[in-house]
Amino acid sequence: MKKLIVVLSLIVASQVVYSKSLVAYFSVTGTTKAAAEKLAAEHNSQLWRIEEFDTYTEADLNWRDSTCRTRREAMDTFERPMIKICTWIEPYDTIYLGFPIWYGTCPRIIQSWIENNLLDGKVLIPFATSGGSTIDRAVAFLRKRYSDYNWQDGFVIK
Repeated sequence: MKKLIVVLSLIVASQVVYSKSLVAYFSVTGTTKAAAEKLAAEHNSQLWRIEEFDTYTEADLNWRDSTCRTRREAMDTFERPMIKICTWIEPYDTIYLGFPIWYGTCPRIIQSWIENNLLDGKVLIPFATSGGSTIDRAVAFLRKRYSDYNWQDGFVIK
C-alpha cells in the first residue's frame, strides 16, 4: 500500500508540473520585462528572459537611424540574433511569449527562440508591449511562419 501511495503521489506531482505555464519574454528597456512579471504573477507561471548574446545599445534601438541594428534585423528576413541559452520548456504546456513591437511586428530574436525550442504540442500565446501598435501583424506573421504550432490570439499589455 505504501508503494502505491508513493506512485500515485508521483503521478499527481508530475501532472501538476506538466500543467504549468511559462512566460518567456524578450526585453531591452525593461517595459516588456515588467509586463511579463505581472503576467507571470497573475497566472502563477514561471518566468524566463530571452537574452540576446550581443546586448542591444541605445544606438541599436534608434529607429530614426536607417542603419541601426534593429532596423537592419527587421529588414533582413534571414537575420536571427543569437540568444544566450534556450529555455527548458518540456514541463510547460502553455507558453506566453512576450516581446516589444518593433517595426510593426516581433523582433527577429523571437524567431531565434522559436527555432531553438521544441514547441510541438504547446499552446503559444503571444503578448507584446507597444506605445501604439497592435499585435495583429506579429500574430499573423508567427501563425504563417510557424504554422505547425498552436498559436492563440495575442494581446498587448500597456
